[in-house]
Amino acid sequence: MSTAIDSLQIGMHWFTERPGGLDRMFKSLIDTLPQQGVNVRGMVAGSANVLSDSGGSVHAFASAQAQLGTRLWRSRTQSQVLRDAKMPDVVASHFALYAAPTAGVFSRVPKVTHFHGPWAAESYPGGGGGWSRAFRLALERFVYRGATRHIVLSQAFGQILHETYGVRRDTIRVVPGCVDVAQFAIRATQQQARQRLRVPKDRPLVFCVRRLVSRMGLEDLIDAIAIVKPMLPDVLLTIAGKGPLEEQLQARIVARGLEQHVRLAGYVPDAQLPLWYRAADMTVVPTVSLEGFGLTTIESLAAGTPVLVTPVGGLPEAVAPLSSELVLPSGGFKEIGAGIADILLGRRTVPDGAACRSYARKHFDRPVVAAQVAQIYREAIGAF
Repeated sequence: MSTAIDSLQIGMHWFTERPGGLDRMFKSLIDTLPQQGVNVRGMVAGSANVLSDSGGSVHAFASAQAQLGTRLWRSRTQSQVLRDAKMPDVVASHFALYAAPTAGVFSRVPKVTHFHGPWAAESYPGGGGGWSRAFRLALERFVYRGATRHIVLSQAFGQILHETYGVRRDTIRVVPGCVDVAQFAIRATQQQARQRLRVPKDRPLVFCVRRLVSRMGLEDLIDAIAIVKPMLPDVLLTIAGKGPLEEQLQARIVARGLEQHVRLAGYVPDAQLPLWYRAADMTVVPTVSLEGFGLTTIESLAAGTPVLVTPVGGLPEAVAPLSSELVLPSGGFKEIGAGIADILLGRRTVPDGAACRSYARKHFDRPVVAAQVAQIYREAIGAF
């Protein structure tokens, strides 16, 4: 292995305090990069417990609920403290808002941007936001253009990084998301998982875990079940997650007469997710926009459960190499409904559990992805 290098990781939140895809990826790298010869120190917005929870690796510079000005100022002062303790060999930023205040602190250190998504566009998916959106775009451009290398989750996000933020293509590297495959490849059978979750053992079960916001396509998914129901009268869809659309989605379920066929499970603890994936006959990711990768796709495959995705963003890149049958030809409730029915009725052939798990382990297990990230950090150091 090459000589060990020291990295400073600038994240958003600590995963156990504010679960999210970016935060899961951040924690995964904190946990696995040391085995690839990359020492890690990090900083996030969080509580005083972050330092102990991370084994002394990650510092909380301010509470996630603190005023914005306070968070930005303390991000800068914390970065100075960490610099003075030891100058890192590379600075890796995962969230532009907290990376921007560190400008000039590490002027002689190569920087790598982990682009988890277009922050401004995700904050205002309808195109609104006015000055706030413009500010976020400008801040992102400032951070991204100052990096030596850029890591994206998919070719789709690489295109956004180039076209929206003016980042040169030759600095962009694609590294997929990662999961702890062993965490999801549990030994429980489908029936055992259903028994532990107290869900029906004899109904076709479809599972979806998403934040309850418009771009996730959950409205289409609910409407799709209305199409599936006449063909499979016992079909049951469970949607896990929280978000501002909860009341609207519940009203939609009632309006479609699907109270016995669609359930909103709310927030599902991370420890229970493997059981839900294993209990399901299939999972669905019905996203309509701004999907860079979709970690839930790989979580499902790691559990041995096939996942059906819309052809949006990086979703096809994540699952098509395993089987093109996992990618719908287009979005919309009709296509989603037809796809679900075809899989549950056996008219669409999808990979079995062993193939799903093997694919996830080979391409997306945490050590596999951490090794790719470590290589890019060394590349950035060499090019600086």
